[in-house]
Amino acid sequence: MKKTKQVNQNSWKKPSIILIASLFSVILLIPTVIVVPFIQSGDEKQTVSTTKAAEQVSLEPSDSAFAVEVYRTNAKKVEEVPLESYVARVVASEMPADFELEALKAQALAARTYVINFLEHNNQEIPQGADVTDTVQHQVYKNDEELRATWGADYNWKIEKITKAVAQTKGEIITYKNQPITPAFFSTSNGYTENSEDYWENKLPYLRSVKSPWDLDSPKYMDQKIMTVAEVEAALGIKLNPNAKAVAEISRTEGKRVAEIVIGGKTFTGREVRDKLELRSSDFDIEQKNDHLIFKTRGYGHGIGMSQYGANGMAKEGKSYKDIITYYYKGANVSTVDSAVPKLVTKLASK
Repeated sequence: MKKTKQVNQNSWKKPSIILIASLFSVILLIPTVIVVPFIQSGDEKQTVSTTKAAEQVSLEPSDSAFAVEVYRTNAKKVEEVPLESYVARVVASEMPADFELEALKAQALAARTYVINFLEHNNQEIPQGADVTDTVQHQVYKNDEELRATWGADYNWKIEKITKAVAQTKGEIITYKNQPITPAFFSTSNGYTENSEDYWENKLPYLRSVKSPWDLDSPKYMDQKIMTVAEVEAALGIKLNPNAKAVAEISRTEGKRVAEIVIGGKTFTGREVRDKLELRSSDFDIEQKNDHLIFKTRGYGHGIGMSQYGANGMAKEGKSYKDIITYYYKGANVSTVDSAVPKLVTKLASK
């Protein structure tokens, strides 16, 4: 009986010890049980977020309606680039990557529209049968290797941001009456954009002068160039009278730039003076000091179409890329490549 009782007593003690140990283990595990789901949830959330971000910024060849054949001027060879990748590299070459995303999107539409419009109406002979060159003759284009060399350690975030702007506007172009426009753009205005006919010969209904007050914050808004009288005379082909004022009269355009100016008895357009003297803008004043002339300019570029710094200013105020496009290109719409130029797409896709 004693032996039986001893066995029973031990049998009672074992479950008790196991129960206490189990409870102690549970208590120790409670913080882990509470924390682990949150850690896993956070990791999962991060993974999902990263995946979505990657999806948003990736550009596959299948995303492009066709490829663009770019003549590489320095290498003297043709590089075939899917349309959307080409647009991303043009935006990277033409607009600062630290601009607002909506401004980059607007620039993407301008870049995409330019190449579409050029291919639709091109009658130029490009070396080696290419579609466009990689210079300002068409649009500046740099490939990844060149961009890495330019940006260095900033390459990843810059190309990701620009690619995102391109991916989120994939296939979109700017049209007027269902036709691709000439999407002129420039760096910085003088506070106004220019009517196309006041700088170029053609009057285009969507390239009208508009106010662009955001440009006053641009680091390129004001500039001055000092030249000797002899340098100005040589560049303009004139002879200045040392006893008279260099400038006799001046008239201005609706966009506040120089329309015509009389210097040394000879009449020039503002564009002519800008080109010959290599000024930043055709909005300039001239101050004469002894044997020097000081040209004070406002703005940077021809002033027609979309101001890049103006677009960035609008984006900072919460405006979308479509707001920017319709503001700077009057009466224009955002359309798709397929709907605007279906024959061109079919032709180029079959090359």
